[in-house]
Formats: sequence, C-alpha cells, structure tokens
Amino acid sequence: MSTAIAVTIAGSDSGGGAGIQADLKTFSALGVYGASVITALTAQNTLGVTAIHAAPADFVTAEIDAVFSDLDVDAVKIGMLAGPDIIRAVAEGLDRWQQSKVVLDPVMVAASGDQLIADEAVASVRDLLLPRALLVTPNLPEAARLLDEPVAVGPDAMEAQGKRLLALGAKAVLVKGGHASGPESADVLVTPSGSRWLSAPRIDTDNTHGTGCTLSSAIAAGLAKGMDLDAAVDAGKAYLTAAIAAADTLEIGKGRGPVHHFHSLWKS
Repeated sequence: MSTAIAVTIAGSDSGGGAGIQADLKTFSALGVYGASVITALTAQNTLGVTAIHAAPADFVTAEIDAVFSDLDVDAVKIGMLAGPDIIRAVAEGLDRWQQSKVVLDPVMVAASGDQLIADEAVASVRDLLLPRALLVTPNLPEAARLLDEPVAVGPDAMEAQGKRLLALGAKAVLVKGGHASGPESADVLVTPSGSRWLSAPRIDTDNTHGTGCTLSSAIAAGLAKGMDLDAAVDAGKAYLTAAIAAADTLEIGKGRGPVHHFHSLWKS
C-alpha cells in the first residue's frame, strides 16, 4: 500500500503552534507523511507576531517543483501567502502539477490579531486560488474580508456568505464559527448540493493558537488517505475538537498557547 502524502504550502511559525509546524504535526498525528513549501518566515510566539519575511516568489516555485517532481502527492493544504506574486506562483504550481485535492485556508489574521496578509493580496486569493480549491475554510473575519462585507452574525448570515464564496469559484466552503459566541462551536459546509452544519461543544480555553491551520491540514490529511470531502471534514472537526480539549494539558509560553496535536499519542 502506498504511503499517503500531503504537502503544506504556508508560512513558518517560529513558536511552533501554527503554520507549517502545526500542519506537519497534524499530518504526522493522523498517519500522513508531510512535506512543505515555506512561503514566509514569521518571528512569533504565543504573545504575537513581531516580524514577517516573505520568501521570493521564484524560490517558492523552486520549492514546489522540487517537492512535486519527486513525491506522489495526494493532497495539498494552503495557508499563509503574504503577497500577490507568491499567490500567483502557487496557483501556477497547482496547475503545473495537476493538483485537485486542495484545501485553502485563507490565513489573514493571527489569533493574536496581527495582520498576516497585505490588502492587495486578498483579491489575488479570491481570483486565483478560490477557483483552484476543492475546499476553502475561512473563519468569520476571513470570509468577510474575502467578500468585502461585514462579519456575519448568526447562522443565516454565515451560510449566505458561504454561498457567495461558492459563487466565486470554490467547489466547497467551510465557514468556521469559532469566532462566534454561544455554547456550541458551529461550522457550516456549503457545497453545490446544499449546506450542512457541524457542531461541537465550545471548549473554555485560551489555548487556541493554530486552530485554523490544524483543521485545514487535518481535512487535507483525510483527503490524502482517500476519504471523500464530507468524511474528511467530519474527521478533521473531530480531531481539532479533541486537540482543543487537551490543550490545557500543555504548558507552552506566556500567551495564547497551541492546541495539543498529539493528544492521542502522548502520555499525559
């Protein structure tokens, strides 16, 4: 049996809780071999981001070609892309290597509130990457920024924004409700055939750094293992919920700590 392989195209988090580091931890925890294309270096920790250094677009292209020319890639997760030139390089790389199982997490703002993407790059994400994605996974602020609309309030508005993102070319949209309030953390999966809700109890913890990266990479891991989209989304949601529930068993940093990617593997 061939080894399931997933690639993350994203930025590095020097604190280890999000970005490339969270993606590779997630792939490994779920039994998938992870490779990476690093689009940016960030100087950050649990307290915030202090500097961002974007990789040159031609170097991102070189990384993509090195990985995809050698590895038999089953799925791709895309995270932080700092500028339009990098976004264009990634879009061209997806076409060149004929990748269809693509999970796009339109990372724009860190959990600390720091901006991770330039305003001019938002249009490039919308125009070049949404149509190439099997699934787009925006949180409420990201969905609003992609649509240039106010942040959705309530389930009807969330679903409506998901449908508008679908109309922009994505094959499916998972609008995440983690930024909402209430006892349940509810996401809505919008596809051409309809919408369905995924709910889990909202967990009382401040250690949620990397949740978006972790969910999108968990879904990509499911796709890499041969799951269909619905099954991969359900499995990804369950994995993230358990990782958040176990987050307080870690003692990492002085601020917003990471989720526990290896909750099922490490002895407490």
